[in-house]
Amino acid sequence: MEVPHQDQRSRSSKPLTIHAFAHSGDLLSFQKLLRANPSLLNERNPVMAQTPLHVSAGNNRAEIIKFLLDWRGEEKVELEAKNMYGETPLHMAAKNGCNDAARLLLAHGAFVEAKANNGMTPLHLAVWYSIRSEDCSTVKTLLEYNADCSAKDNEGMAPINHLSIGPGSAKLRKLLECHLEEQRKKRALEACSETKAKMEELENALSDIVGLNELKVQLRKWAKGMLLDERRRALGLKVGVRRSPHMAFLGNPGTGKTMVARILGRLLHLVGILPTDRVTEVQRTDLVGEFVGHTGPKTRRKIKEAEGGILFVDEAYRLIPMQKADDKDYGLEALEEIMSVMDSGKVVVIFAGYSEPMKRVIASNEGFCRRVTKFFHFDDFTSEDLAKIVHIKMNNQQEDGLLYGFSLHSKCSIAAIATLIDKETTEKQRKEMNGGLVDTMLVNARENLDLRLDFDCVDCDELCTITLEDLEAGLRLLSQ
Repeated sequence: MEVPHQDQRSRSSKPLTIHAFAHSGDLLSFQKLLRANPSLLNERNPVMAQTPLHVSAGNNRAEIIKFLLDWRGEEKVELEAKNMYGETPLHMAAKNGCNDAARLLLAHGAFVEAKANNGMTPLHLAVWYSIRSEDCSTVKTLLEYNADCSAKDNEGMAPINHLSIGPGSAKLRKLLECHLEEQRKKRALEACSETKAKMEELENALSDIVGLNELKVQLRKWAKGMLLDERRRALGLKVGVRRSPHMAFLGNPGTGKTMVARILGRLLHLVGILPTDRVTEVQRTDLVGEFVGHTGPKTRRKIKEAEGGILFVDEAYRLIPMQKADDKDYGLEALEEIMSVMDSGKVVVIFAGYSEPMKRVIASNEGFCRRVTKFFHFDDFTSEDLAKIVHIKMNNQQEDGLLYGFSLHSKCSIAAIATLIDKETTEKQRKEMNGGLVDTMLVNARENLDLRLDFDCVDCDELCTITLEDLEAGLRLLSQ
């Protein structure tokens, strides 16, 4: 009788673990052990902290992988479990050229772009295996699942960067270059589609702005430039980061300066110039303190609140006193605080106010015109402009708005409303109120609608339709 070798006796006396069966591919023993103790499903082994799925994937044990992936117990197999190096089971299959295992894992939803601690994806490791073995099968499988050929590891290296120049890597290089080009084209097409959608959203927002053609042209330039930069980056090109310039909005009250600032915030965020669409609206009282040492902290708090978006300084001319000798006024200190952060790129500042008084602001600081490079003049609205605003407002009512659910009668065309405004208001009224005239007129018109309707009215259209008669009554009340 043959006496077993000492090493064989010691090995046979040591109980085999779930990881050992996963390594050897002993399916029956693996199934028996796991069914007896389901808690071993995601058990970590010593040192490497690998699960049975890691081990079976790294040794191409397809039957065991299938059994694990189809496990119906209370606990589910951890498809994205990471070992001590941050590697998933798919990493293990890729680094060892285990193509069957890789296919099984990917078919069950394994994340093809998972990154290990060194930033390497499964494709990086599959390329390393292919260099050593001249077997590209696992690389091809990962590429079938659209593995990113341009993914960078922690050293900034893409999978293709790990290839040597020698002839042994020529086949693999050609394969990666082909897929890299296909992915670039696909990203460019996706970016183009997204760009068109964003430009359409931009145009929809611009359609709510009446007049201001110069501003609209500028917004289109910024948007198109930013969106083209997105496309350039999708093609792998490196381009500089754009910044939105600081601006001044000059014009009378009611000409839409605040509304345009809010739309501008949304648009600049949409095209990627600003990280948020937040517009922080401030006036002198929000910035200027009443005693020495109070203004600086007060202004800095508002600037901090506006970071990542727009700081809209309304009636900015009130920061500069009419009399230069007024040394007790702290408005200039607030302006200097704002000017000090305008080069940081953390916030876009818009100064707004009447055209003539704003000259004081411009003249008060040498760096104003260097920092504020875009000046937009908001002209007073004509009667036709105001009529267009009526239509825009009625078509864009929010649920909490007083006129939500109401509509204009078919006879309330832009031309008819413009004629009515011309007839019932003076040029002085229109210049002083501008867009404010529309809100007051519509509120008065709804009240007139309520006044002329009978309680027994059951016609739904009549109950919610504002007529020219109502608008006319609204304008007459305004004049009174």
